[in-house]
Amino acid sequence: MDLLEAILIAIVEGFTEFLPISSTGHMIIAEKLLTVPDNDFTKLFTVGIQLGAILAVVVLYWKKFFMPAASMQKRFGFYFKLGFAVLPALVIGFLLSDWIDSLLESTLTVAISLVAGGIVLLFIDNFFKTPLIHEEEQVSFKSAFLIGCWQCLAMVPGVSRSAASIIGGMQQKLNRKVAAEFSFFLAVPTMAAATGYKLLKTASSITSTHLQLFAIGNLVAFVVAIITIKFFIGFLQHNGFKFFAYYRIFMGVLLFILIYNGTLSC
Repeated sequence: MDLLEAILIAIVEGFTEFLPISSTGHMIIAEKLLTVPDNDFTKLFTVGIQLGAILAVVVLYWKKFFMPAASMQKRFGFYFKLGFAVLPALVIGFLLSDWIDSLLESTLTVAISLVAGGIVLLFIDNFFKTPLIHEEEQVSFKSAFLIGCWQCLAMVPGVSRSAASIIGGMQQKLNRKVAAEFSFFLAVPTMAAATGYKLLKTASSITSTHLQLFAIGNLVAFVVAIITIKFFIGFLQHNGFKFFAYYRIFMGVLLFILIYNGTLSC
């Protein structure tokens, strides 16, 4: 992987991480189109580039993560809620780590997941028309845990962590805005844990060049993610999910065509 490839993949990550269209799926597609070597560093970069996106959430929602001392009880309640929500991903991610890594090589899996997820998003606004939760503080520990269970679906490339957790939030009666924001918050411990685990597994093979690419990639992903998050919340409140549904279906069908004609491998 060279510098230009790292920057392009980082742009894809920053733009797609918080949209319900699958950042991992798009990065796999980008890597295959750019013919990036399929090695341990590429797999690490695909996961680790999410650190920049995590930092974007923390910066944009600084007050939520670092409430003043007067709100100490409220702050720890928020942290514990995220802790409950991330538990399913930590357990399943640890147990199925090798299987998840193998799926990162499958363009066909991404294509199927994009189309299936797009069909679900077409009707999601009709499924959950009467939200009862309009503030993050109203989300219970039970609801947080169940949203975390939904998030685990995104371990299959192409599903989208954002889509799975937002749908989980809406199923738990959160309105679209709160579901999206809780998905952002949940991304922080989830992706930090995934990246940390991946770094520990591959630390011995990382070179100084890898570290430079990693740092530049995360900086690019951070900047792009901040812009995307601001756009997404406003767009979602006014337009719902149908645009993303059609996009997913279009991309999935395009991938099937590219696989069929041999442009991309399965």
